[in-house]
Amino acid sequence: MAPPGEESAPGPATPHSTGRPAYSQTLPREPRSAAVARRLVRTALTVWGLEPLIEDATLVMTELVSNAVDHGRLPSIRVIVSRPSAHTIRLGVVDRSKGVPTMRTDADENQTRGRGLLLVDALTDRWGTELYRWGKQVWAELEEAA
Repeated sequence: MAPPGEESAPGPATPHSTGRPAYSQTLPREPRSAAVARRLVRTALTVWGLEPLIEDATLVMTELVSNAVDHGRLPSIRVIVSRPSAHTIRLGVVDRSKGVPTMRTDADENQTRGRGLLLVDALTDRWGTELYRWGKQVWAELEEAA
């Protein structure tokens, strides 16, 4: 069953090969683009036979897209799903903001937003930010258990 709102997301996920095993897509910087990004993750991981990573990877991609939607500057973002090794995937979201994301560590239980990177940190083997002259890419890697 698709998450709420996923069936009304903009356009189908159309994966584009980007060299080494990878897919990427430019999307509008809006909340409903997370659904397209999740489909891109599912497509890539299914093609690569890495289905056990799909649940965590789609959740991580949702958080990365959400951060880019909230903090990006221009009207589009780029999502990337790559496979740096046989058992590792890398999820990335590129936006035009140079603001580096930080994990919230406060214990304010009344805050309903701002804890996505805690989730990313818990579900991934590593994550980080690559700064560019014009913006950044926030990435996260997940490894399949051998």
